[in-house]
Amino acid sequence: MSGTKTIDILDSTLRDGAQGEGISFSIQDKIHIVEALDELGVKYVEAGNPGSNPKDMEFFQQVKKLNLKNARLCAFGSTRRKGMQCIEDTNLQSLLAADTEDVVFFGKSWDFQVTDIIRTTLEENLEMIRDTAEFLKKNGRNVIYDAEHFFTAYVKNKEYAMKTLQAAIDGGASVLTLCETKGGCVLDECREITKDVVKAFGDKAVIGIHTHNDSGLAVANTLMAVDSGARHVQGCLLGIGERTGNANLSTIIPNLQLKMGYECIPSENLKIITPTVKKIAEISNLHLDSGLPYVGTNAFAHKAGMHIDAVLKNPYAYEHIEPESVGNERVFLMSEVAGRSMIIEKIKKFDSSIEKDDPVVAEIMQKVKQLEFEGYQFEGADGSFELLVRKTIGKYQPFFKLHYYQVNSVNPRPEEGVCACAQVKVEVDEQIEVTGGEGMGPVNALDIAFRKALERFYPSVQSFRLTDYKVRVLDGKSATASRVRVLIESSDGNESWTTVGVSCDLVEASWLALVDSFEYKLIKDVEKKFKKII
Repeated sequence: MSGTKTIDILDSTLRDGAQGEGISFSIQDKIHIVEALDELGVKYVEAGNPGSNPKDMEFFQQVKKLNLKNARLCAFGSTRRKGMQCIEDTNLQSLLAADTEDVVFFGKSWDFQVTDIIRTTLEENLEMIRDTAEFLKKNGRNVIYDAEHFFTAYVKNKEYAMKTLQAAIDGGASVLTLCETKGGCVLDECREITKDVVKAFGDKAVIGIHTHNDSGLAVANTLMAVDSGARHVQGCLLGIGERTGNANLSTIIPNLQLKMGYECIPSENLKIITPTVKKIAEISNLHLDSGLPYVGTNAFAHKAGMHIDAVLKNPYAYEHIEPESVGNERVFLMSEVAGRSMIIEKIKKFDSSIEKDDPVVAEIMQKVKQLEFEGYQFEGADGSFELLVRKTIGKYQPFFKLHYYQVNSVNPRPEEGVCACAQVKVEVDEQIEVTGGEGMGPVNALDIAFRKALERFYPSVQSFRLTDYKVRVLDGKSATASRVRVLIESSDGNESWTTVGVSCDLVEASWLALVDSFEYKLIKDVEKKFKKII
């Protein structure tokens, strides 16, 4: 992309992202995430605060063994403490011990934070910023300065806020990152303040932006800052982090690269951003929001019959980019409002010879309408819908025969985490397997017992797990006799699928969805082996 403007991306998943609720990375998790971000092609990975805990320091020692192709690791810390020399500060010594070429440190820009929070003088704070940058620079580090609370600071006391940036420049910082720490800044404010900083310091350092999503504007503010001259962008690939999270890089990068003419990662790598996001979500043990722009499973999903018909004729009718450009795919959601064109598109995945007027199309549509009348919902259960189509067109063969299953509550509980047990008897190729399982609840116990029963015949069942479980009561008027719909989402780390079951019995509805999930996985495994053979 000759002449293309570039943006330096800094991913803070392992530092700021780790401050989000429910996030706890092991050292191995962090290494896998670094590898994924390196493959994607981000320039900087802010890998943690070595001075905050022994685990981060151990990680920095282990990560040296990686042969990274694109990413540069950054250690993160704060300015020296008040009243202390840099050489005496254990935090700064830890930053050096992490042995990264690049170091990010933050300082106070807001006079209120200086006088009321860290309780020092405004002049001492400037010296702390200047001294820290100079100390790191003299020790051979490229220095990235994060100006904490900068946008609030600018509004409250512009003169002092700008002095803090000058102090970082005087100390040798090469990047000045404007941090919108509280997440309350609106677009015009972000644009004008960034413009002012670029005008004052843009010839002395790269100006960066770091936003939070408390007002739902993290992505928009980041794009506004780039449009105003910022060339260094910080965020997290999944948008995770403190409170409502950081700016979501999986939205920012495609917007900058496809819509605004900037290169953030190598252009050929943009097509792996969706699988990279899924991989990091899996490592982080997070359920990925299906509605995420660009990378969510619903980002290119179509439901209404009119929309589907138009997209089949020309995707440009309802899609702003090609899904493949970001490694995603087009999805047609099955429902009572979807038309015959969608059914044909689904069927052609398994049998390209079937035409629109084939009787099997009408048969599938009739089955879908009847099942949805009974409480099934296929728009969010792609796995079960695919199995329905396969069974109807004769592209299905069962992997096992169920003899019985049973589930019981366990009282008194024999140990913590065990409150139900299950037994399953299945038959595969005339061989019988009877297994049991204990779990946190009846479905968990059933999943464990079923998995044990099948793993002797199909070892790959151990390679996927249930990632989400939803129950909806369909007829509240019937009270405890109401029908329930169970949706189970599963993932093997590379692909996710959802299955559905409906019954007046919660366990039976769960069993139906569970069986579909296992069968979907086994079918995909068989197809992958067949493709390798041919």
